[in-house]
Amino acid sequence: MGGATTRTAPGAREGSDPVLPPPLRPLLGTVAVLAALVVAVLGVMYAGHGAPGRVDRWFVDPTADSVRPPWRYPARVLDFLGEPVGSVLLVGALVAGCLLLRRPRGAVLVVAAACAAVGTATVLKHVVGRTIHGPGNLSYPSGHTAFATALALAVALVVTGRRRPGRAAGSALVLGASLVAGAAMGWAQVALGAHYPTDALGGWCTALAVTPAAARLVDRLVDRLVDRPGDRPPGRRPG
Repeated sequence: MGGATTRTAPGAREGSDPVLPPPLRPLLGTVAVLAALVVAVLGVMYAGHGAPGRVDRWFVDPTADSVRPPWRYPARVLDFLGEPVGSVLLVGALVAGCLLLRRPRGAVLVVAAACAAVGTATVLKHVVGRTIHGPGNLSYPSGHTAFATALALAVALVVTGRRRPGRAAGSALVLGASLVAGAAMGWAQVALGAHYPTDALGGWCTALAVTPAAARLVDRLVDRLVDRPGDRPPGRRPG
């Protein structure tokens, strides 16, 4: 019946649902592959460059701060959330929220997604070698944008797993959250002159490429821990 609700199976552990819901895996897998291609193409296009490209100039001249008060204040707040102190506070708050909701996998995913996105962006910066405001200021892809997008995607996956909407609604929630977060942080980075627009795009795509993989890895590792022989009821064999 339409009003039926999903019940937790006897013996199942609360919060043990996968953080990467099976109905969303094909879509997010495809998105991850396409995003990785965008990251690679942009990286090849701007490798070793130290100036905005043609696409960047369509949006703004990113060689100086392009916003003034009052818009400068929210841009600085968003930028702070991607800095070491702000990011630790934000990740800590999200982890605490997941644990309060009894979603330990979600807490692990928040940390894993943030580390994967920032770590990948950092490695790519040194590989691509694109700079802004002079040598030494590596810019591609934007680590701030990758971080914000990864966190939004991780939280959306946790919410999707908890609420269990349909495939269409779940996909809209996950992709919409990543788009809003990536656009907001990307705007802040470009507005403050810290990145080119294509850096922000590369950071957004970096998170889209690595976060589903991080979620899948979290699920597999937790499933292995849960399915250890010592955790099974006596006399029960793995099926």
